[in-house]
Amino acid sequence: MASLPKTMVGAILTGPEQIDIREVNVGRPDAGELILAVHAATTCGTDVKVFKRGGHPRMLKVPTLFGHEMAGTIAAIGDGVTAFKEGDAVVVANSAPCGVCDYCNRGRENLCEDLLYLNGAFAEYVHVPARFVAHNTHAIPANLAFGKAALAEPLACVLHGMDACELPRYAQTSSAEVIVFGGGPIGLLFVAALAKEGHHVILADPNQSRLEAGEALGASKTVIINRGGGQADVVRALTDGGHGAWIAVDATGVPEVWVDAIKTVRPGGLINLFGGCAPGTSIPLDTHLVHYNELTIKGVYHHHPNAMRRAIELLSKSSFQAELMLSAEMPIERTEEALRAMIRKDALKVVITGTERT
Repeated sequence: MASLPKTMVGAILTGPEQIDIREVNVGRPDAGELILAVHAATTCGTDVKVFKRGGHPRMLKVPTLFGHEMAGTIAAIGDGVTAFKEGDAVVVANSAPCGVCDYCNRGRENLCEDLLYLNGAFAEYVHVPARFVAHNTHAIPANLAFGKAALAEPLACVLHGMDACELPRYAQTSSAEVIVFGGGPIGLLFVAALAKEGHHVILADPNQSRLEAGEALGASKTVIINRGGGQADVVRALTDGGHGAWIAVDATGVPEVWVDAIKTVRPGGLINLFGGCAPGTSIPLDTHLVHYNELTIKGVYHHHPNAMRRAIELLSKSSFQAELMLSAEMPIERTEEALRAMIRKDALKVVITGTERT
């Protein structure tokens, strides 16, 4: 086993908007496990929610290391690990399915009855449990930079979301018209991935700079909307003939925008409610509209191992310019600053890499 330091620098979430930078133990891998030396960890909207709320009902409880989009090299492996070796460049996903429950057997590992989550990417090392090594650790191609590779987790979520959109069903020839509500990192990845497949994307967001990022990533049209919903007519007017799009994707997690998404598709259309709203929220549903327009409404969550593999393959293509979303690099000690930059909309994603001492 490689020589590891006894301690490392890590960002510890201790409560709502409270982060401590501490020296913590690195540990050693047990059988089937590995230790990842983190070269890049990207911030995301979920990290912002976790930071502001001081935890997450499924993924973590404070005090704890956090951050979940990570790429790096294997610093040490435990007994029995044969698929990887020390020094390999890998992406470790933030969840691992059991592989044996009914959902896993149906290929719906994102709904696994015993889905485990992994956090701690805003640190020098991450202890990777055996199930993650076995089911959701993936090699990085030599041409893929660590910062871009760390986007595999959110992109895997988006690719799973695109599968749920049933795009071949709605593309008359080789493309479909899709509205994406929300120009944050997830919404922009939807734009980039949909445009890469030749679909016509309308991006709606209140922030002009995010609309400009959407245009750079392939959006056909963009529109400024007000916050808080009530913008369905504004967005629908941009669709072909004003009839509505075939597909609308919510990437905001705002209930009022869910309502707008439902109102912007044409009869027979599909609404992908991808953005997760806060627990306990609800929306009014126009049952007449849903029934007589024969709408398909889907909730879509997370990703699965096959989507991770596809995401890494897509990121390795130079023509897929997801790195445009990486606004800055900061050391672990500036994790809070990075998250606050996202809150202010000054950054789309920040790459957390290394420490101030290195």
